[in-house]
Amino acid sequence: MIRYTNPILPGFYPDPSVCRVGEDYYLVNSSFEFFPGVPLWHSRDLLHWEQLGHVLTRDSQVPLSGCRASGGIYAPTIRCHNGRYYMVTTNTTGGGNFFVWADDIHGPWSEPIYVKQGGIDPSLFWDDDGTVYFHSTHFDETGRQCIGQCTLDLATGEMLTETRPIWYGTGGKCPEGPHMYKRGDKYYLMIAEGGTEYGHMETIARSDSPWGPFESCPHNPILTARDINPRSGFPQALGHADLVKDTAGQWWIVFHGIRPSQFMLHHMGRETMIAPVTWDENGWPVVNGGQPITEVMETPAPAGYTPKEAQTAWTDTFSSQELSNRWAYLRNPNRENYTLGQGLTLRGCDATLDDCDSPTFVGVRQGHFDAVVEANLEVAHLGEGAQLGLSVFHVPEHHYDLYVTRREGALVAVLRRRVVDMVVESAPVVLPEGQPLTLRIDAGRLGYTFSAGVQGQPLTTLGTGSTQLLATEVTICTFTGCFYGMYAQGDSEGTFISFSWQEKAEN
Repeated sequence: MIRYTNPILPGFYPDPSVCRVGEDYYLVNSSFEFFPGVPLWHSRDLLHWEQLGHVLTRDSQVPLSGCRASGGIYAPTIRCHNGRYYMVTTNTTGGGNFFVWADDIHGPWSEPIYVKQGGIDPSLFWDDDGTVYFHSTHFDETGRQCIGQCTLDLATGEMLTETRPIWYGTGGKCPEGPHMYKRGDKYYLMIAEGGTEYGHMETIARSDSPWGPFESCPHNPILTARDINPRSGFPQALGHADLVKDTAGQWWIVFHGIRPSQFMLHHMGRETMIAPVTWDENGWPVVNGGQPITEVMETPAPAGYTPKEAQTAWTDTFSSQELSNRWAYLRNPNRENYTLGQGLTLRGCDATLDDCDSPTFVGVRQGHFDAVVEANLEVAHLGEGAQLGLSVFHVPEHHYDLYVTRREGALVAVLRRRVVDMVVESAPVVLPEGQPLTLRIDAGRLGYTFSAGVQGQPLTTLGTGSTQLLATEVTICTFTGCFYGMYAQGDSEGTFISFSWQEKAEN
């Protein structure tokens, strides 16, 4: 038996989908308004993952202009068939459902091939005779939501049949996230229900035909935390899952869940988790032996398991000509505002973090409650009122910004806290000209402390911000989580020499 920790991908990595190719596993996540689109991961043991990059790396594949918060790319599915990789998803900002393909997992991936079937959360299934089934959410002629299905020509994206409802779920709201599997002579359809909040759950049904009728599993939901007290410390809002069988024949389920910071509040987004699956004597899946999902799990080792230490620190000195795979932009970036080489140089523009636009911003997902985050900055040019800074960003209406600006000619540091229509700024702290500066965030489960000053010297604390006011439950239906981001705004140019985070013990 081994022990591992959920989440296996900490931070905003929701809606996981996984496939196995030989001894290799590949996993993708939703990316919403962030670019590049669809993080792509590789593993040999299902527990330890390395990010290969992203599937959608070109503006033509993922146009996000004007994308609202939590719009954009929803719920991808990854599959491999006859040596070709397929990723199917939805761009809710424009275009709808589409898929891309690649003969090499590292890409390049094709341009989008759009499918007329509506809804979200698309998935692909190949039957033994080669028929390709495409399923997504669907509304029937009465307006009732269900899972809809058609057959598809993969060469063109043409629907070969009309969309037909195949299952309405077990009665939970928002039946979505369908995946179909064949085990023996039975077709299994697994979906998410209950909404992606605290009533989230995963249910499954089976049939003798991919068109149904589908028989619901008698012990649905097969995965949920809806009846577990949110004060218990157990992960919550479990669902949106995908099944995979390892090389030893053991089944696993990947899914997302949340770790509340306090009662009914979470700010790091939905995170990827995993649990073992067995099949009972009646041919139904049982997740984790029917026991609740916990952060620390004990299970037989998956095939290929190799112990590895969890990463607790990371530093980027921007010495490469390309950004690390960890970084993400807000929507499609204006690339002339970013230069790599001796550090990362950012140039401001008119777009701000308050706008659903393309501000000069690049961020990494917050994956730990307790951490120290630092960015070292050299100011090249800073006009009156312009900004160079470090942000804890969730959405345009909810972010905390520690920035350097110029007021009445003086170089100062300021903490700005934006929460809906309330904006609070700290008293400015005067900084010396011409010296490298440090911007620091001390993160805790319930709050952040912001400090600034000259690099290598004691820093001045400018103020604090509550994690509560950046929580998903405080925003308007967001599916994302908090980022630590460097940004430039207005008439500004500066070079970030380094960025680092270090996990620390919880207070």
